Amino acid sequence: MAQGTKPKMRGASKPPETPQWAKTVVWYQIFPERFFNGDPANDPTLKDIQGTYPWDDNGPGRSGALRPPAGMSLEPPKEAWQIHPWTSDWYELQAYERANGKGFWYNVFRRRYGGDLQGVLDKLDYLQDLGVAAIYLNPIFDSPSLHKYDAAGYHHVDPNFGPDPAGDRQKMAGEVFHDPATWVWTAADKLFLKLIREIHRREMYVIIDGVFNHMGYNSPAFQDVLRRQQQSPYKDWFKINSFRDPKRGTPFKYRSWAGVKELPELRQDENGIVKGPREYIFAITRRWMDPDDDGDPSDGIDGWRLDVAYCIAHPFWKEWRKLVKSINPRAYLTGEVIEPVVKLKPYLQGDEFDALMNYQFAFIASEFFVSEKKRISARQFDRRLRELWQAFPGEISYVMQNLYGSHDSNRLASHIVNRDLGSYRNWARYFHISKATNPDYRVRKPNRAERQIQKLMVIFQMTYPGAPMVYYGDECGMWGANDPDCRKPMLWPELEYHPEVCLPDGSRRARPDTAAFDRDLFRHYRKLIRIRNTLPALQRGDFRSMLDRGRPQVYAFLREYRGQRVVVILNNNAHSKILEMPVLAGRQWRDVLNEELVDGRDATPRVRVSGKWGRILVQQEGETD
Repeated sequence: MAQGTKPKMRGASKPPETPQWAKTVVWYQIFPERFFNGDPANDPTLKDIQGTYPWDDNGPGRSGALRPPAGMSLEPPKEAWQIHPWTSDWYELQAYERANGKGFWYNVFRRRYGGDLQGVLDKLDYLQDLGVAAIYLNPIFDSPSLHKYDAAGYHHVDPNFGPDPAGDRQKMAGEVFHDPATWVWTAADKLFLKLIREIHRREMYVIIDGVFNHMGYNSPAFQDVLRRQQQSPYKDWFKINSFRDPKRGTPFKYRSWAGVKELPELRQDENGIVKGPREYIFAITRRWMDPDDDGDPSDGIDGWRLDVAYCIAHPFWKEWRKLVKSINPRAYLTGEVIEPVVKLKPYLQGDEFDALMNYQFAFIASEFFVSEKKRISARQFDRRLRELWQAFPGEISYVMQNLYGSHDSNRLASHIVNRDLGSYRNWARYFHISKATNPDYRVRKPNRAERQIQKLMVIFQMTYPGAPMVYYGDECGMWGANDPDCRKPMLWPELEYHPEVCLPDGSRRARPDTAAFDRDLFRHYRKLIRIRNTLPALQRGDFRSMLDRGRPQVYAFLREYRGQRVVVILNNNAHSKILEMPVLAGRQWRDVLNEELVDGRDATPRVRVSGKWGRILVQQEGETD
């Protein structure tokens, strides 16, 4: 197997500084409403979910300024509703849903399962046992939706994520929205601070979602604009096309993110978000990064994930980063920018983000491991990885969040099932065709061969440079199409789930799919994460690929750090291969994946690698050049 090239670090005269801890962690992404219901007493009520899609239209809308966009109503709905059973068949409508006469695609967005912050607290032992050391929480701020990207504001945790929703809302009612001096700490806020303390006690880290491009329709600031129009102190906060003027006959119109009326956008100028909302965002940044305002950030969050970061002008991010780093120099900033590499570069020059959600990594991995009809060779795979690595200065590649899927994509397992549906890289198109509304999308459970591909991809993810990120439930066997199916309730080993019998159109499957915690897959993830956690070479080590022209579906590489050498071999073929590995010559190695010794002291060391599997070979102590 020939020696490949070592990617060169490319960058400015002074490479950007990245948080050192972010090189060593494995990330775990949690969608709070669907992770675990730790406190059923705080479950949302029908009133709590008003003001988000789908707007109930069975009752008359209010007249005047508070009337929502056409087809929406703020009146209490007439339809039946309840907390959805956690263990139910995903596509099966419950009795309360069938009562409204509408189908799955209407009802699924009305569902609430009751996941909350107590649920995250209750499952920290599970996460620690898995081996993850950093948590990314999807939005937790006050919002009526299941996803909470339509926040009413950023200075309070959603009351239904805490122990006293009614009491919290009563406290919040006495505040002046834009004045931090009037803000209180609610029970939900305090529970989140407790969660931070407990995460830090376990020597783990936590970042939260910053959704600064827009607010929700329910925001007190936007509602004030709806009522008072030009007289509102928040009139310059939002992108208003026209105010209501009966004399001129002009209606109230505003710009919303992607045309979604529940998401009015914050106004920007050449410097990004304008003064009013900018000051508000800076204030909530201080609030969550240093809650005691005592100069010690240890009681605050460890960083931010920035939603639709590409929608906000660069000057804003540059100024905001200065604020973040002045509070906590070790804070980690990662953005959502799903664009070609050339458009990613401006965010990663050391004056905006530390990293990005590395969808480019996912695209390249898909083209090698998942695709069949258009699968690339190991040499093409290596070239694309190298181009991605070399695109960014300094050591940024070591802290990029290397993911395979998220709350915005089909799950890894289902992506494999639908392997030739389309190009993952063609994000705009694939985002839509990977939904279960596409009749060609297969919503079934993965079979054994497809699970084996997932296992192989995990071996690669946990050994390649970068910070691996696992989307909740991937490690225990969850499957699902793109939103909303990628947001099913978490599978837990202590719960018994109904089999998936129904299909999206309401028809029945020929054979039910059993939904249960996959202990074998979990053990695989846990083992790979522990291997990464115990080998500094996999966290910080140099990288050199090794290619064999005669084995176009075999990829191998060497990781080295302070004398520790690790050779990783990935066999992307369906059948086993015997490989000549000169790099092993003269030394003994321990295969920590397969738990066996490999003697490289033969004249021409050979290694057998099973199909869709790999080896992780660690040079034994004392066996150095």
